[in-house]
Amino acid sequence: MVGDPRAMTGKPVIRGTQLTVEHILSLLASRATVEEILREYPGLTGEDIRACRPFAAKALADISFVPLTERPA
Repeated sequence: MVGDPRAMTGKPVIRGTQLTVEHILSLLASRATVEEILREYPGLTGEDIRACRPFAAKALADISFVPLTERPA
């Protein structure tokens, strides 16, 4: 996975494609199977698709979240 600020607004893409990790994860979240995705995007491999989940997990692990609190009235 790589990110190029000049392509796909800097979102991580699968190497050698213009397919974002986000798009592949969205397809998986919509219950598309790996086989269906491979038919739609023949340049991908099963390894490319499987690599999206741990990549996303690592990206989320590196983000710090700050809880929002209500402001007093």
